[in-house]
Amino acid sequence: MAIKQLLSRGQTQGEAAKPPLFDGEREKVIGFINACHLYISIRIKGTGEEEKILWVLTYVQGGVVEVWKENVLEERRQRVSVVETVEELFIKMREEFREFNEESRKVDELRMLEQGGWTCDEYVQIFKKTSRGSSYEG
Repeated sequence: MAIKQLLSRGQTQGEAAKPPLFDGEREKVIGFINACHLYISIRIKGTGEEEKILWVLTYVQGGVVEVWKENVLEERRQRVSVVETVEELFIKMREEFREFNEESRKVDELRMLEQGGWTCDEYVQIFKKTSRGSSYEG
């Protein structure tokens, strides 16, 4: 019966790792958002948008990102924020913390990528990850 109650609330019983703290490092924003998506999909799906937004913001800590979080919270309190859903929060995070020249960095990483001690399957996955966002077509 407990599983039916969880499912009726839109939640599952699956395990999911909580996202790492996000400290504003530009290279980590996509990984942070992806980790939040996974956790929300598995553990807190069906929860209201307000709760999801506040939950995500609890993992946004330290340095300049702390000031950014305070600004987002204050805009929401004053009702001047356009952030009404967790997806809108993620869009705002991507805009604010995206890498300045991600494409160039990815191209450089591709040029330097070597198989080394990785298996073929491992190398293919690393290549796919590295090429994403590099404008590589092949």
